[in-house]
Amino acid sequence: MDRLNGKTAIVTGGANGIGQAVAQVLAEEGAQVLVCDIDSAAGEVTAAGIRAKGGVAVFCRADVSAAEDAVRVAAQAQQWTGRIDILVNNAAYLGNFHGVLDAGEEEWNRCIQVALMGAQRFTQAVLPAMLEQRGGSIVNVASVQAVAGCPTSVAYTATKAALLGFTLSAAYDYGPHNIRVNAVNPGPIQTRISPKPGEPAYEWQRGMTMLGRVGYPREVAWAVLFLASEEASFITGATLAVDGGWAAK
Repeated sequence: MDRLNGKTAIVTGGANGIGQAVAQVLAEEGAQVLVCDIDSAAGEVTAAGIRAKGGVAVFCRADVSAAEDAVRVAAQAQQWTGRIDILVNNAAYLGNFHGVLDAGEEEWNRCIQVALMGAQRFTQAVLPAMLEQRGGSIVNVASVQAVAGCPTSVAYTATKAALLGFTLSAAYDYGPHNIRVNAVNPGPIQTRISPKPGEPAYEWQRGMTMLGRVGYPREVAWAVLFLASEEASFITGATLAVDGGWAAK
């Protein structure tokens, strides 16, 4: 499989869950992948697992809420391979969920600094390389909650909705430079922190989809792969739902 041969990709929040699956799938298609996360142990395991299967990956500890980390990761990518072709802004803050009355400043700040400003910082850090190359693909991982209301998650929902606006603006500004910016909206995806089968929240999520099931991280990763690849060369400013039909109901 060689859809991304010669490409260098950065994946934030790449140690676990959706980010891990994205890193694995991009590497399987030939990309050289920088796995970025604050979870060093899991990140090292993810990168090592990719290498064990013949892929090319390194782990780079990075906190997306720190601007200096974004700059450092971009510099490391260029030192490593001489280019940056793909950025997947996947990192998000999944803490406590509250409605408006109970959501505190810390919850709001963490959601904004990680999911929204993290995407801004990393996009800003990689753009000079992409501009010099006259090309690149940025994929922002948002959520079905960006377009469909869900209970007691005002800060998370608002931040993910803002990420779609960020996607549109960045796509408009950098399309003339052959830099594509798109988003994916995952629905309920089974990860280590998701509700377990049989739990009320799991059954509610499953029932919200048209397919009658939750999704899996690789199903999101395949969508990211498509948007990152040349198969999506005429697609920018788009949002691809990977939600089992939730938002279309």
